[in-house]
Amino acid sequence: MPTGVADSVASPCRDVCRVDAAGVCVGCGRTLREIEEWPRAGNERRLQICAAARARVPVPSEAAQGGELLDRNPR
Repeated sequence: MPTGVADSVASPCRDVCRVDAAGVCVGCGRTLREIEEWPRAGNERRLQICAAARARVPVPSEAAQGGELLDRNPR
């Protein structure tokens, strides 16, 4: 059973994390602003973000076409 916001709507992150020229992650389809907002967003907002992301990137792909790599695991 979900215990809070973080557990209720799964992140659409695909660990691709490449941002295109428009500032949209080619892996999950979220904008940088949406990625930043995610930890604080409530369930309804997270569902909105997921719907918008799917509209931008209907089939998540690791085939990024020249984007900035965001290092998810800095050393």
